[in-house]
Amino acid sequence: MYLLDTNIWLERLLDQGRSGEVDTFLSSVPSDRLFITDFSLHSIGVILGRLGCMPAFCGFIEDLFIDGSVTVVALNPVQMRCLVEAMELYRLDFDDAYQYTAAAEYNLALVSFDSDFERTPGGRLMPADIER
Repeated sequence: MYLLDTNIWLERLLDQGRSGEVDTFLSSVPSDRLFITDFSLHSIGVILGRLGCMPAFCGFIEDLFIDGSVTVVALNPVQMRCLVEAMELYRLDFDDAYQYTAAAEYNLALVSFDSDFERTPGGRLMPADIER
């Protein structure tokens, strides 16, 4: 089971340099094994809104939740203490600590292009690292 960081979803949505790698990963892993945090979901909405790409956001929602079976996970207020501890222990900013803590709380492998996660015990996987 995989928690995909915001940068993984945006790489594909914005058709950036590693979009093909993400596309291959998404095509080979069943959507019911994929997770996204509420934080990522909202961040993607903010970013696509600023870029004037709300139709892409609507398509994203449809792909993940209507046509697919991606699960949204969230941290509750009590879990925020773990988030703050992760920020301090591993020198993560808030959004990275949110992803790290959610992955730990839900026992998910974190998939990200962000090397900051290499400072954490669980590390990170990149889409190309995952066996199909």
